[in-house]
Amino acid sequence: MHRRRRTALTVSAALLAGAPLLTACGGEAHPGAAALVGGDRIEVSTLQGQVAAVRDAQRDAPDADQLIDNSGQLGRAKLHGLIFDRVLDRATRDAGVTVNRNEIQQMRKAAVAQSGGEERLRTAMLQQSWVAPDQIDAVLREQVQLTKLARALGADLQQPEGQQAVGAALSKASKALKVDVNPRYGTWNDEQTQLAGYRAPWISQVTKPAGAGPETGA
Repeated sequence: MHRRRRTALTVSAALLAGAPLLTACGGEAHPGAAALVGGDRIEVSTLQGQVAAVRDAQRDAPDADQLIDNSGQLGRAKLHGLIFDRVLDRATRDAGVTVNRNEIQQMRKAAVAQSGGEERLRTAMLQQSWVAPDQIDAVLREQVQLTKLARALGADLQQPEGQQAVGAALSKASKALKVDVNPRYGTWNDEQTQLAGYRAPWISQVTKPAGAGPETGA
C-alpha cells in the first residue's frame, strides 16, 4: 500500500503492444478507452502517446537498445501514472490543496541542482524512471501534491503512520472515482492505488532523492 513511483522520477510497468479497442469496461462497451476514472475516459491514444514520447527519447539515447530492453512494462507504467494522477488530484482537492506553477518550477530547480544539471536530470528521468523530457514537470507536480497533501493531513511521510494516513486519503479518492480499467491492462486496486500486480512506490516519490532508480513490478 505504501509503494508508488520513485522520487521526482519514478514510473515503470508493461509495454503497450498495439493496444486494441476496449470492448468491456464496467460491463459496457467503451471503444478506444484504456480506463474510465470518475466517468472520464483515458483514451488508448493518450496512453500510446505517452509511451511513444518515451520510446522516441530512448531511441535518441546512446544506450537506446538497453533502455528499451529494460522498460518492457512501460505501457502499464504509463497507464498507472495516468490513473494515479487523477486519484491524486481528487485526494488533494478533497483536502483543499492546490499547486501552482511557481511551486513546480521551484521543485524543478531543486531537482536540477540535485542531479547536477538539466541534462543530467533528463538523462536520469529517462534511464531510471521512463520519463520523457516533456513529462518531467507532470512528475514533479505529483511530488509537490503528495508533499502538500501530507502536510494538510498532518502526516509525516517519513513515518509509517504518516504513510498510512496519506495512503488512506488516496484510497478514499480512488474508491470515489470508481476506476474501471480495460481488462487488457489488468485491474485497479483501490486500497493500494495501483494496477494489480504492478508495484508502484508512491511514497518513494517524496522520501527518496531525485535520481534514484525505479522499482519495477514483478
